[in-house]
Amino acid sequence: TERADPRDALVSRAGQTLAELRPGAKVGTSSLRRRAQLLRQRADLEIVVVRGNVETRLRKLDEGQVDALLLACAGLDRLKLGYRITERLDTARFLPSPGQGALGVVVRDKDLGTKSLAMGLTHVPSAMAVDSERALLKAIGGDCRVPIGAFATLDGGALHLEAEVLTPDGKRALRMAKDGFGSMADRVGEDLAQELLEAGAYDLLRETRALLGTSDESPAGE
Repeated sequence: TERADPRDALVSRAGQTLAELRPGAKVGTSSLRRRAQLLRQRADLEIVVVRGNVETRLRKLDEGQVDALLLACAGLDRLKLGYRITERLDTARFLPSPGQGALGVVVRDKDLGTKSLAMGLTHVPSAMAVDSERALLKAIGGDCRVPIGAFATLDGGALHLEAEVLTPDGKRALRMAKDGFGSMADRVGEDLAQELLEAGAYDLLRETRALLGTSDESPAGE
């Protein structure tokens, strides 16, 4: 199916936008990427780790444990909770996680019948965009434990990919973009990953892993 809204959502208890939140306001998220991007925009905010499903997180917001939440627009929309969204955050400030908003179908490799059915569900432009984002993530050596955003768009057969690597505190960030063809989505992602690594993304990733106490594995191509 076609990709849903890939943006991040701010859900605030009193209806404030990000710019309107008071200094020191508590914002809940369990995502390192969202944390880093939020602190880069508003270093005066207090980030609180909030876990659980969407309903659990919204309940914690309503109970006053936090002043606002960062969630995925697509998840809220699919649960018919889009009315809770205070602000849909522009990708110019908050690049989403690779693949955010897209649905994936997993089938057994040798089950050709099911494969054929699944292919009929494919929205090709969405698949090309996500393929590009996932290729970048793999080539740069990233995972869900490091702050990386990536978002690809298509205009006809032309693909535009933007990606960002940050440190958890948001103080250091590297953002770059690359254009190419949708038919070569994987290659566009891999090439942008290499350009990011050469521009200093590897040092940011190594710093992040040191802070998190995870292994420092060299990204592909290093």
